[in-house]
Amino acid sequence: MKSKPEAVSIWFFVGVLLAFYGVVITGEGLYHLAVPPERPVVLAWLHADLWWGALLLAAGLFYCYHFAPRKVDRSAENDGA
Repeated sequence: MKSKPEAVSIWFFVGVLLAFYGVVITGEGLYHLAVPPERPVVLAWLHADLWWGALLLAAGLFYCYHFAPRKVDRSAENDGA
């Protein structure tokens, strides 16, 4: 007997977006380390783009891992019924 496929959690897609933005912002921060801007912002020495990019990337990877759609073998559950 075929069961209905389970829906993918919205939090998985939130994780994908966070990870994507984290990669983009971290990449920009790494670029600014290699090629400093001509007119840097006031607190440029803090490298906020690297910190926030890394934070977004870590949160996104956590959400992607934790809420990833997984194939679950439910045949063992249905055998007892």
